[in-house]
This record gives sequence, C-alpha cells and structure tokens, in this order.
Amino acid sequence: MPETSVSGIGTAAHGVVVLAAGASSRLGRNKLLLRHEGEALVRRAARLALVTAPRDAVIVLGGEADRVYAEVRDLHIRRIDCANWREGMSASLHAGLAALADDCAGALIVVCDQPALEASHLQALCAAWRAAPEDAAASHYAGRLGVPALLPRAWFPALPASGDRGARELLAERHARISTITNEALAIDIDRVGDLATLRD
Repeated sequence: MPETSVSGIGTAAHGVVVLAAGASSRLGRNKLLLRHEGEALVRRAARLALVTAPRDAVIVLGGEADRVYAEVRDLHIRRIDCANWREGMSASLHAGLAALADDCAGALIVVCDQPALEASHLQALCAAWRAAPEDAAASHYAGRLGVPALLPRAWFPALPASGDRGARELLAERHARISTITNEALAIDIDRVGDLATLRD
C-alpha cells in the first residue's frame, strides 16, 4: 500500500486516546510498566502522543490503574478509568473516545507496547489526516493497517462494540478511505517474554 503525501495540511483538531487498560496476560507481568530507553512504556507512549499537540488527551486505565497512572501523572493527559476493561480492548477504546472533548474532530489512538514508535510517525499521521479529515490515517506494517491510527469522529460508532478488538477490522473494511504511513518497525510489540529483548535500558 503506497505511502500518502501529507501536503495541504488543514486545521482540524484531534484528540489523543492512549489505551493502557490491559492485563498483559500473555506476558505474565504488566508490560505498561516495563522500561524502554529510561522510561516506562506507558509514559513513553503518552509523551510521544502529546507531541502532536492534541486538543484533548485521555489515558484509559484498567488493571493496576493507580500504578500505571503514577507514571504519567505529571503529563497533560486526563485519567479515564474503564470499569469493564476486562471485557477487552473495545470497552477501553469506547471509554476513551466517549471521554474526548466534543470539539475533537478525530482521535489519535495509541497503544503502549510498540517500542519503535517515534513522535515523527504520529506527527505524520496527524498531517495526513488533516489533509482529508473526513477520512482516516493509519499505520501500515506487516502487510496490514493498524495502530497508531487517527480516526474521524464520524467513524467512532462503527468500531467493534465488544470483545478484544480495536480499530483494525474497521481499518481493513474502509481501507479505500485511509491515508497510510508505512513503518515496518511497528510490527514489533511486547506480548510475550521473548519480546522483551527489543527493550533497551
């Protein structure tokens, strides 16, 4: 899938939703608190997302919420506790989107387990979305679309209502209306013990 030009940037405002409610069951320990390049993964994800200068920003919490939030307490990001986080990613995603300020025309969705993520990639997604704010902008790696992704508000109701599903199905379904930013390094995430080797002190 070709990478989209990000010229012609508009002025649509976006919000940020950092998904940080999972139990890390496959890893056996809370991956959000693991450290990479000197900071917890959850803090790194939130900090990079805030570089995009969002209109509003929320972090959705679930398991060990207080410990996780302690890592980002000093950042300009609002805490959202998802009571039904155990039901899967869809519950956390909807909780975050519902909490965003009404004047956010889109939402940049960020997860915390992609150690190769950089602010420049998130900024490129935002620029691509502003060029066509009725559509989405998504990351492309490992042969498919995924997060981080910036979805227009009109798409929020179409996201999965239940289960451990996020934006990927919707992105695949509406691929013709998505600007893509390719970054193969994002295919590496932290799910199992073997993935810990990708983290650097």
